[in-house]
Amino acid sequence: MQKYFCILNYDLIYKKMTQFILDTFSNMGYIGLIIMMTINFSFIPFPSEIVVPPAGYLASTGEFNLFLVILCCTLGSLLGATFNYFFALYLGRAVVYKFIDSKFTRLMMLNSQKLKKAEDYFNQYGKSSVFIGCLIPAIRQLISLPAGLAKMHFPSFIALTTCGAAIWTTILALLGYFVGENQELWESYLKEITFTILGILVVGLCIYLWKKLR
Repeated sequence: MQKYFCILNYDLIYKKMTQFILDTFSNMGYIGLIIMMTINFSFIPFPSEIVVPPAGYLASTGEFNLFLVILCCTLGSLLGATFNYFFALYLGRAVVYKFIDSKFTRLMMLNSQKLKKAEDYFNQYGKSSVFIGCLIPAIRQLISLPAGLAKMHFPSFIALTTCGAAIWTTILALLGYFVGENQELWESYLKEITFTILGILVVGLCIYLWKKLR
């Protein structure tokens, strides 16, 4: 009986969370997509896998236009990366590394070691790393910082970032659009998104409480 009750609770929580995700995306519209993808491509780790596929799904239902979803998500990605670029360009290496090691960024699981890896990656592969980095989750939020530190040619940075972001968002949007036609697959994907969001919230809460207790 207790096991059955737990299952009922889980199903209720999952369904409410799923509906909340879809309602949120539906209500925030295209401007909301731009804002969320701007956050995603800045140094704040917010997975685009949580943002773009649900918007693609809503495009399959007619609530969004698929082309506008891709366009807005690409634009948001470019804005976030550009913010990182100028943040690093004008503040310089010392300030950027000090900021990355601050309490604020540590709460977001960022540190100077991760930035150093991104900078080594940029130094190894040059301009192409900006394009490739847009396709790699662990690099995406940080690759524009080394580009700014290295004073990379800005038009080249914009072009490579736009191309990489457009490819990545198109893949995710099409995934949400076509998977949305198969209800079972979509429910399975939303379940993974739900677990991801809950996991992020739990980890963030644990880190916050641990910092407070210290």
